[in-house]
Amino acid sequence: MRNARKVTRRRGVNAAPMAALFALLIAVLVAGCGSSSNDSSSGSTSGGKLSVVGYSTPESVYQESLEPAFEKTSAGSGVSFSNSFGASGDQSRAVVAGQPASVVHFSQAGDMERLVEEGELVSKDWEKQPYGGIATDSVVVLVVRKGNPKGIHSFDDLQSKDVGIVTPNPFSSGSARWNIMAVYGTAINEGKSPAQALEAVKTVLEKTEAQPGSGRDALAAFTQGEGDVLLSYENEAIKAEKEGEDVEYVVPSSTLLIETPIAVTENASEPAAEEFLKFLWSDEGQEIWAENGYRPVNPKLVDAKQFPTPKELFKISQFGGWGKVNDEFFDDETGSVAKIEGELGVSTSG
Repeated sequence: MRNARKVTRRRGVNAAPMAALFALLIAVLVAGCGSSSNDSSSGSTSGGKLSVVGYSTPESVYQESLEPAFEKTSAGSGVSFSNSFGASGDQSRAVVAGQPASVVHFSQAGDMERLVEEGELVSKDWEKQPYGGIATDSVVVLVVRKGNPKGIHSFDDLQSKDVGIVTPNPFSSGSARWNIMAVYGTAINEGKSPAQALEAVKTVLEKTEAQPGSGRDALAAFTQGEGDVLLSYENEAIKAEKEGEDVEYVVPSSTLLIETPIAVTENASEPAAEEFLKFLWSDEGQEIWAENGYRPVNPKLVDAKQFPTPKELFKISQFGGWGKVNDEFFDDETGSVAKIEGELGVSTSG
């Protein structure tokens, strides 16, 4: 019993210091949690590095404008970026093959769906994001030489006039697919049959002098003297004019609305990826897009003078969406456009 009482007394002697130490630890933990909560409420993140993978044309907008602007926000403090831009289809396939990506921004929805179907790299509900998961809008335009010496004003002119055409290869470039569907859709909306509309596409491709791998490469080929007219994004045409290239552009009265999808990947480990996406859809982000020739997806921010609405602006949904269109027109073995390109000796391997 004496030994038991001695043990009890020893415990009693040590209890006070142990309690104090425990209280101190609790205080430190509470303080730490309080600090984390304050950071979260202020919108800041833990920094980190984001890998942005995108189609070719918005590269300079991301690197020179969007990313620096985000880094100045509380959510972007301490965040750094690595970027990879190129032909949309090639970029999509690269991500499926293992290229690191936190945020993906493609030219057309089919390239986003590849990430859903071939590895669950993007949520199947990506279209349920704000603005349907679309980062920016644009339209298919005709870029011509200064003064428009060939008098090109419509997709019909491409078929009826003696012109050399430049458009990217549709089996690597999303831009090219928009271009081809603009030609096809305009013919359909003029009352032509699907066979006649496809013949219009064939005529345009027969007159095409160069089919570079991406929209950006196609613009470079045109500004370096290739062809009489370039089928391109409106934003690319605006960029070329601002940079002093000897070109101008025509928005046809009938043309196709371009919608470019964006998403955070399932593998993105940094919380800043979601914050960056929110920034791109914010008023500040959308205004930066507009300053660089992209039509904001927020209708309240669209300047009608800068971005006039064509008389007949149609959407890819008219033809069943990109899932159906890619199968019907651009399947590299059975697609109708693949057959035309094959006859012309153009590569259809992605």
